[in-house]
Amino acid sequence: MHEALLRACARAGLARDYHDVFGHRIEVAPAQLAALLHQFGWGAHAPGDGAAWHREIEQREDAAWRRALPPVQVVAAGAPGFALRVRAPHDAPARGWTLHGEDGRVLGSGRLLPGEGAEHGRRHVDGVERIERVHELAAELPPGYHRLSLEGEDESLLLIAAPARCHLPPEGERSWGIAVQLYALRSERQWGMGDFTDLAELVPVAAQLGAQAIGLNPLHALFPDDPGKCSPYSPSSRQHLNVLYIDVEALPEFAACEAARRLVAEPAFQQRLASLRASEFVNHAGVAAAKLEVLSLLHRHFAEDGADAQRSAAFVAFRAARGEALQRQALFDALQAHFRRQGLAAWGWPAWPAEYHDPAAPAVAAFAREHAAEVDFHAWLQWAADEQLQAVAARCREAGLRIGLYQDLAVSVDRNGADAWSARAVLAAQASVGAPPDALGPLGQDWGLPPLAPERLRESGYRLFIDSLRACMRGAGALRIDHVMGLTRIFCMAPGATPADGAYVYYPAEELLSIVALESQRHGCVVIGEDLGTVADATRALLARFALLSYRLLYFERHGSGFKPPAAYPHDALAAIGTHDLATLQGWWAGADLHTRIRLGILPGPQAGWQQLHERAAERVQLMAALDAEGLQGLEGAAHALGEGTLGTATAAAIHAYLARSPARLMMVQAEDLLAQQAQVNVPGTVDQHPNWRRRLALPAGRWADEARVQAIAAAVCAGRG
Repeated sequence: MHEALLRACARAGLARDYHDVFGHRIEVAPAQLAALLHQFGWGAHAPGDGAAWHREIEQREDAAWRRALPPVQVVAAGAPGFALRVRAPHDAPARGWTLHGEDGRVLGSGRLLPGEGAEHGRRHVDGVERIERVHELAAELPPGYHRLSLEGEDESLLLIAAPARCHLPPEGERSWGIAVQLYALRSERQWGMGDFTDLAELVPVAAQLGAQAIGLNPLHALFPDDPGKCSPYSPSSRQHLNVLYIDVEALPEFAACEAARRLVAEPAFQQRLASLRASEFVNHAGVAAAKLEVLSLLHRHFAEDGADAQRSAAFVAFRAARGEALQRQALFDALQAHFRRQGLAAWGWPAWPAEYHDPAAPAVAAFAREHAAEVDFHAWLQWAADEQLQAVAARCREAGLRIGLYQDLAVSVDRNGADAWSARAVLAAQASVGAPPDALGPLGQDWGLPPLAPERLRESGYRLFIDSLRACMRGAGALRIDHVMGLTRIFCMAPGATPADGAYVYYPAEELLSIVALESQRHGCVVIGEDLGTVADATRALLARFALLSYRLLYFERHGSGFKPPAAYPHDALAAIGTHDLATLQGWWAGADLHTRIRLGILPGPQAGWQQLHERAAERVQLMAALDAEGLQGLEGAAHALGEGTLGTATAAAIHAYLARSPARLMMVQAEDLLAQQAQVNVPGTVDQHPNWRRRLALPAGRWADEARVQAIAAAVCAGRG
């Protein structure tokens, strides 16, 4: 491998090798490294073209030295001062500096004198010798995002003054919550999928059962024009909401709009709604068609017939607060709908006419003027969704839920969606993130989502990342970050490559985690890092230092041939039995997940299926032994449980009690486990072969507390949590 290619990889944070889950060292092929470098903004050079790689490295080094200030620097909030790195010509005169807080106030100023500061390096650039010096500045920074400018320089420095750790609940508090897929909630009044009113009606039920949190799937914006793309982990945008969660009839405009009420009251429309409610699975397309038809009437009433002054002012304030990000989201959705009506196969912005590919292009600006009402409609939908979600958050506080809503941040976005269109400069648009081959996925995983480009993200001041965090933390008491290892490094593949060809790209983890800590403290939001899979020890230590809770699942917490005792779980963690990507407890007990994988041909061969079925039978016995060791299930009860074809209420409650005894700060109980549902929410590695992200819960939330199984599990968890 050419030395210049390796230098380029080192500069870009791309690892030439990695150790897999079995401890084997895997070396990445030079061609794959070169292809990934190109995706992250480097030239399309041949792997062995050392001269080309060398030239680009030198060009990038020169460009970095031309900048007087780095793009970003993290400092400790509240410290009396900080060190500032400045690169300038050796004969640079004295220059003034000014530090503005994020509220615009001047927080400090001074002058940098010639020769002042410790020297840290030199480089000749454009025939001039430039010197890097570190200056000690006295300025106490409150938590926030501040700007330091230097006299005579166009570029400024983003100073992130961050706390050392994320927000945590009070010491000794051991809470629990109920995890639901919002679309899966049932009711007699909804329009075929769970909505924000269904979520609000779950709040008193959760409080009655003793829960302190309601965990949700990602609520990110999907594709209103293409509702079949319903995976919450492949969103159009992580900065905005899925508008199909709006309860149409709860909007004030519905009560005021006679045309909408008349349409909904028509027998044909009521028949559509009855069919959607009765459907075994969520009919996302049918729900979208019904809701958007009526919502368009409500928006027209709002815009043309006049809303009351208070609501009009609230919408104007919302648009102003969300700024350009909201405008671009609304533009994207309006353009998507427009081109579909034109008969184009507009599966995403790459399928639009070329003049609309750049959100800053003249054609896009002209569209925004000519279709202002439609753009306004999509912005109004976001406001309506946000208003209803924040009302649920307020209801959680009123009900006394200490944590309240627990939201989820997906690892990335759909490469053809709104975020990729509006902020694709910071994405490696054609690369894909995933996971290397391991015991659970012998072929590895390709999630089909683009990774963030580390250098370009940093140059942008992390704007997209910050806005995505804020969107998810708004009104939430906890946030789960999916695949949190991606804040330190992420496994990715070049276009056309397989997971066997992939490599890890590293990120400025200290800066990203400092941003997480800052936003966490500002929002009073606990952060859970989903750290399942291959995780380096150094990564675990870094996440712990920033006080992100680890994510521990009963299925995976093993010690030798048995299950870890509850006392062995870490304190700074979230404990759960499983997740949306794994078997429900009922399904695990029956081996339903294994039968599904065998039927769908996901396993590498018949022998693997027999082996996993055999292992599952042994695991059931091991779990019963673990319960017995805790005094939760005697031998007679274990024998009875093992002889049952389904998992009985007493044993299900005992398993939850076992996990509840752990010292973990938070425990989550899956709604599917409360209701004894067997089929899992999502089967990784499938698209259309399985009804992923469409399964509905068996009972409306208002009836949960009357169920003996729900009562037994909730009582067992409350007792175990103290």
